Amino acid sequence: MTSFTVSLAGVPIRVEALHASTERFCRDYLTDEAPAVAVTLSPADIAAERERSADEDVREGRTPRAHSDAYLETLALYRRIARELLAFDAVVFHGAVVAAGDRAFAFTAPSGTGKTTHVRLWLEHIPGVYVLNGDKPLLRRDGERILACGTPWQGKENYGRPGILPLDAVVLLERSPVNRIEPMSFRDALPVLVQQTHRPTDREGLVRTLSLVGALDGRVRLFRLGCNMDAEAARVCWRGLTGGEG
Repeated sequence: MTSFTVSLAGVPIRVEALHASTERFCRDYLTDEAPAVAVTLSPADIAAERERSADEDVREGRTPRAHSDAYLETLALYRRIARELLAFDAVVFHGAVVAAGDRAFAFTAPSGTGKTTHVRLWLEHIPGVYVLNGDKPLLRRDGERILACGTPWQGKENYGRPGILPLDAVVLLERSPVNRIEPMSFRDALPVLVQQTHRPTDREGLVRTLSLVGALDGRVRLFRLGCNMDAEAARVCWRGLTGGEG
């Protein structure tokens, strides 16, 4: 066993893990703060992740992949942490968060739409931006603000860094031959927002998660971006979000 404390979304969490590699995975988020909550991982957690992974592969027409126990433990850890952080008004969001100055913009889309490609275009063509998290950031309600928070779970490209910033907007990406950005109502965006938020299976956790998704209404701007995945798509999005040049 290995023990360490991580700070995620501003919440110190004590972790009891089976593999030393899990602490290394979380190295940028380690803290000496007194923990507010504790999570202990077991072989059963790893076995459950292996079963989930195999089921997902079968659903998507793939041969089940052979993941290491160490890798599966990192998945189990985030699942357990996600459940605990609901009590602190924080949820896991499937998307990428790009930061510019003191503002953060979240991009989300179904798998295969081109979210990572669009984020890369921002990095290449919009000066001064960086990726806070490329895959699974945390969103935390803080009074009238929604905060976007970095995590170690950054996706295959490993885009990300520690940090917490006010979330200015959520952008829903879809493929289009013409680059365009337009505001969305919360009602129209809600199905995608729910789909892209990690939802626990127990009733209490699900109700709390849906309440936090509802907190986006009026606190965060919502947009639909039709894009063809060229450099102009990033510029159109940047201008639509900020009114700036680019």
